Amino acid sequence: MKLKSPPALCFLSFLFVSVTLSLAIYLGLNQNKSPATHSEPISTHQVPSPMMADTTTPLKDGSGSFKHYNTVAPQEEKVFPLFNNKGKTAIVTGAGAGIGLAVAQALAETGANVAIWYHGNKKALDRAKEIEEEYGVKCRAYQVDVTDQKHVKEVVDQIVEEFNGRLDIMVANAGIPWTQGNFLDGEIDHYRKVMATDMDSVYYCAYAAGQHWRRQKKEGTDLNGKKLENFYSGSFIATASMSGHIVNIPQLQAAYNGAKAAIIHFVKSIAVEMVGFARANTISPGYMATEISDFVPPETKSIWRDKIPMGREGEAHELKGAYLYLASDISSYTTGTDIIVDGGYSLP
Repeated sequence: MKLKSPPALCFLSFLFVSVTLSLAIYLGLNQNKSPATHSEPISTHQVPSPMMADTTTPLKDGSGSFKHYNTVAPQEEKVFPLFNNKGKTAIVTGAGAGIGLAVAQALAETGANVAIWYHGNKKALDRAKEIEEEYGVKCRAYQVDVTDQKHVKEVVDQIVEEFNGRLDIMVANAGIPWTQGNFLDGEIDHYRKVMATDMDSVYYCAYAAGQHWRRQKKEGTDLNGKKLENFYSGSFIATASMSGHIVNIPQLQAAYNGAKAAIIHFVKSIAVEMVGFARANTISPGYMATEISDFVPPETKSIWRDKIPMGREGEAHELKGAYLYLASDISSYTTGTDIIVDGGYSLP
């Protein structure tokens, strides 16, 4: 015989189950929230100062979640002011000629004081004077061994002291090509030199620059204790290559390709680790008409053009826009990205 439950008992059972489920859902939704986390968007009247951004870690303690509002948007909304780098300090490595020199010129044109690094190209000294005279900014040339971590940090620190006590932009552009064909026939010393110049130097530059950006964001002052003006966050840019995405032919250059692919992923990784005080991005040029490819035979360059939809190599000044975008506050929400500028080579 089937027993009927009293109405009061059925109601109490239903009430108990409802309360239990509601409590479980509430606890589940809130178990990863810390008291300092905003549950709703900050209104436009409560936007924190850019100097209030978190400079420790973007992750919540003991979880795989990012802290909410660990960065803030610039209050400026107009285009030209966001591209304005007046009074900022920029360092560009491998800037005696080619891409690096073009980038230095672009930064100077938007008001930045620029330190250009070179290895053996003494013409960089003349280029620095020309930049000063043409754009009315401070520009100095420094001879630096980018494969020496200690030297890199010493010169970065020296430049910060000499250039208004601040650092805003670091462009790690130094690089050399692989010139020994099949890796099985190449010398191990050549491999080490390519990797040290092309990849290790990027790590050293990011490390040295990141120390200053973290302090600047945390303290809100320059090296002399003066309040920073026109500082949103640091910008780290590394020159990678389309070779970090594809395998070039007919020339063989496995080590170079590997170094450039490593740069792209390394910079994506530090983009996360420097959130709150710096952005980190890469640019991957295609074949450019610069000194780095002077050793390549004309026949090989003709084959390159066969594979480029735009039918030619790029000019260094055609990269200025990409670098300037990433260097300036106009790219405030861009980090961990790679911009390919190759005339369409990697498309087909």
